[in-house]
Amino acid sequence: MKTLYLSDLDGTLLGSDERISEYSASVINRFIQNGGYFSYATARSFVTSSKVSTGLDTSFPVICHNGCFIIDNETNELLLSNYLNSDEISFVSKTLNFHGIYPLVHSYIDGVEKFSYIEEFVTPSMRHFLNKRVGDPRRREVKTTDELYQGSVFCIASMDTKATLSQINDIFDADKRYSCIYHQDIYSKGQWCEIFPAKATKANAALQLKALLGCDKMVVFGDGVNDLSLFAVADEKYAMSNAVLELKEIATAVIDSNDEDGVARWLSRRASNDKP
Repeated sequence: MKTLYLSDLDGTLLGSDERISEYSASVINRFIQNGGYFSYATARSFVTSSKVSTGLDTSFPVICHNGCFIIDNETNELLLSNYLNSDEISFVSKTLNFHGIYPLVHSYIDGVEKFSYIEEFVTPSMRHFLNKRVGDPRRREVKTTDELYQGSVFCIASMDTKATLSQINDIFDADKRYSCIYHQDIYSKGQWCEIFPAKATKANAALQLKALLGCDKMVVFGDGVNDLSLFAVADEKYAMSNAVLELKEIATAVIDSNDEDGVARWLSRRASNDKP
């Protein structure tokens, strides 16, 4: 039986320093070299996930932007992509503008990934995001909302306070055209409300990756609310000890924290002989 092991990154495979430890990398690399199937499913872009997972030698496709994309980790080819259509973008734009919210918008423009923002409306939470991406070629400062939503849009991320974003979440969480993730960023502690196409979930992408690799079983690891859909479709699901309560309640078991190399230690104990 071929098993796909799929891990979230932040708060799960990565430590609080936003890096994968040498120990975790060595355990996972040895597992892959011995024939195991291991990859990750992250809210991050391919650009930043590649940086923070330095040392991890997985050749398998990876899931980025909460399931918007499956990307070949060797060729950078998009194997799966999900975008919002023009009507969906228009409704989001008008709704956010009505509430005085000017988000950070992720899109592909002329085949190149960008995230666009209006400097005048950058919130403290958004500033934290931007400060960590100084020099990032994806940065695109614009002046107008028309420019903000240019390109093939796949994620519209509002970063502000709970008081500002809670009603926005209520609107889009109830709208079946969208997949809406409302969560607190584990680093800045700011509130985020991210809007994706309805089909863009870690669950949908994970099932497609499982089929693509010809695996019979899927074991997953996570810590946040954006891992709930992933846990729902897995055969076994393991929540980190630092995970949110909702995830722990549906987990197969709770394992060591991200700062204790929980995924790698579980893999070393339980899956060392699991080969295709």
